[in-house]
Amino acid sequence: MMRSMRVVAVADTHLFHDELTIPDGDVFIHAGDLCRCGGLDELEIAARWLSSLPHPTKVVVAGNHDWAFVESPVEARRVLGPTVIYLQDARVTLNGLHFWGSPWQPEFNDWAFNLPRGPMLREKWELIPADTDVLVTHGPPHGIGDGSGGEPGGYGGEGRLGCQDLRAKAIEIRPMLHLFGHIHDAGGVWPICGTTFANVTTWECERGPTVIDVDPRLRRVTPIEVPPSGG
Repeated sequence: MMRSMRVVAVADTHLFHDELTIPDGDVFIHAGDLCRCGGLDELEIAARWLSSLPHPTKVVVAGNHDWAFVESPVEARRVLGPTVIYLQDARVTLNGLHFWGSPWQPEFNDWAFNLPRGPMLREKWELIPADTDVLVTHGPPHGIGDGSGGEPGGYGGEGRLGCQDLRAKAIEIRPMLHLFGHIHDAGGVWPICGTTFANVTTWECERGPTVIDVDPRLRRVTPIEVPPSGG
């Protein structure tokens, strides 16, 4: 019987993870940018932190700083260890819910997992199954958590950086939940067209984790306010 699942999600920790207080939950999700420069040595540091967390299930999607998954993919997955589920254009079913993870984003400062806007990115989003319940991407969809502080002006003054084709795919398949990061100063949660979208960035741990309860029976998603430790 499917039961309610508490999801604890972060992104963009960039090795500042020790500064975070991580709430308890059923599934811990990292939506990319565990690292700063992205080598295996940095990934090993992040992996030790992941292994220390008590959550029964841990899911990771790489981000544009996580070069090890591009340059040494087999070793990178080995470093994460057998208890971490790594999703790169891949699926896993947890508690009856279908999760899909993908690291790609529109070209951004010549970092990892960059693709030009248009057909190449669209091909990646077309891989997402229609019955996906929880979508995890590193980059945001266009117009949702992709600008500076949630305002029209963008990160670095470049306007909104989200992907139009990713938004179109999310609106088409309507997952219960779409988690992402990448844009550090646009964290938040937005219910739109039957999907709860959440930029779960911690902005190098200036912002706390995002906690969301997912009820698969009622198909209900509820953001949870978790008070600071000692608060």
